[in-house]
Amino acid sequence: MELSGKNILVVGLALTGVSVVRFLVGAGARVTVTDMRGEEALADRLEELADVDVNLELGRHVPYSFLMADLIVVSPGVPMDIAPLVMARSQKRRVVSEVELASWFIKAPIVAITGTNGKTTTTTLTGEIFKACGFTTFVGGNIGTPLIDLASSEERVERVVVELSSFQLEGVESFRPQVAVLLNLTEDHLDRYATFKEYIDAKLRIFENQGPGDYAVLNVDDPLVAACAEKLKATVFPMSRLKELEEGIYYRDGFITFSHKGKVLRFGTEGFLLKGVHNLDNVMAALAATLLLRCDGDAAYRSVRSFKGLPHRMEFVTEVNGVAYYEDSKGTNVGSVVKSLESFDAGITLIAGGKDKGGSYEPLERLVAERVAHLVLIGEARSRMNEALGSLTDTYLAESLEDAVTWAAAHTKPGGVVLFSPACSSFDMFKDYKERAERFVAAVRALKPEGTK
Repeated sequence: MELSGKNILVVGLALTGVSVVRFLVGAGARVTVTDMRGEEALADRLEELADVDVNLELGRHVPYSFLMADLIVVSPGVPMDIAPLVMARSQKRRVVSEVELASWFIKAPIVAITGTNGKTTTTTLTGEIFKACGFTTFVGGNIGTPLIDLASSEERVERVVVELSSFQLEGVESFRPQVAVLLNLTEDHLDRYATFKEYIDAKLRIFENQGPGDYAVLNVDDPLVAACAEKLKATVFPMSRLKELEEGIYYRDGFITFSHKGKVLRFGTEGFLLKGVHNLDNVMAALAATLLLRCDGDAAYRSVRSFKGLPHRMEFVTEVNGVAYYEDSKGTNVGSVVKSLESFDAGITLIAGGKDKGGSYEPLERLVAERVAHLVLIGEARSRMNEALGSLTDTYLAESLEDAVTWAAAHTKPGGVVLFSPACSSFDMFKDYKERAERFVAAVRALKPEGTK
C-alpha cells in the first residue's frame, strides 16, 4: 500500500503506537492517533512525538475518524472487537496490526514464534543462533522492539526473528513467515477472549499465509498443537520431547536429534546452561528454525550451550538454610507453572497468585498434589486458587509477597525448593512482572541464615 498522502488512523499510543506513528509520518501519511486515555496518562508518549506532525484524539474514539481512514493500524493492547473497529470493518475500512504493516516493508526471511509459553526465550535464542552463524539479524516483536522499527530504520538484515502474541496476530492479512513456530497452547488471556477457541484461532493465524515452501514447526507433544497440523498449507516440521521422529527434531536419552531430508545432526544436552524441561522445547524450536534456514550445526550448538536464558524465567536466586529459591515471575499462566513444577521432583513450596486471568486451575491439580508440600497464595486470585487447589496440600493465604516469602522460609525443609511462579498477571499488586520479581528477590535476600541475628 502506498502510504504517502493517505489518511491513517493509529489506535493506541503505547510503545508500539509511537513507533508506528513515526514510521507513517516519515512515509508521508496524514496521521491521527486515538486513545481512550487522556493527555496526562500519555504524557511520556506524547513527549516522544513532540517533533512529529500528528493529529491527536485523546480520551475518546471519534467514529468519523474511523470511517474516514484509508488504513487503521491497531496497537497490540487494543482489542479488535471494540465498537469503533467493528463499525469500521463493516464499512470496508482496512484494519491491520503493526506486524502486518511492518511486513510490507521487510524483505529478509522471517521466523515468527508464538505459543502460550516460552516465546521470549525461544525468540532470543533463535536470534543468538542466527548471529553466531554470521547472519545480520533483527530480533523483536512482542519481545520489546516493535517490528515496525526495522522498517523505519531501512537497515539491511539477512534474518528476522519476531515473537508474536495472539493480540498481534489478530490483525494480520498477508504476513507470511518462512518459518512459523507454535510452541504450545494452554488457557490464557481469557479476560480478553470470550472462549479458549477464540484465543487458539488467533494464535493459528501465524500460519494463515504460508505455502508448501514454508515451514510450520509444531510441538506435537501438545495435542492442541498437533491437531492443527493437517489444516496447514506449510510443510510441517514436528518437534517432540517424548517420542522419536523420522523427520523433525526430538529429544531422547540426553541428545537432541535434527532429521531433515536425510540430513541428521545430534546435539548432547549435558552442560546446557538452560535448565527445566520446558527449555528443552525452547531449544529444539530454536534449533529447528535456524537449521531449516541454513545455519551451521556446530555454530548453532555452540550458541545453545553458551545461552544463559532470560531474567525472571525459572531464575535461581540463592540458597538460604539449605532451601533453594527460584524466581519465575514470567510464569503468568497455568501452563507455564505446570512446566516449572515439572522441573522439580518434590518438596516444593509454591508461591502463586496475582490478578486472575479467568482460566481453569485444574491442570495444576495433579502436580500440586504430588510435588507441592506447601502452597502460598497471594493477590486477587488467592481465594479462587484456594478453592481450586487449597485442599490438595498445606495452604497459606498470605497478605503480601513479603509475607509469603517469610512464611515459606519458616515452613520449607532443608533440601526443598521455594518456587515463585504466580500463574497470574501482576497488575493487582505491581506495575509489571519485573517489579514483582524484584520484590520477591529483595524479600529472599532479606532472609537471615540460621545462627545470625
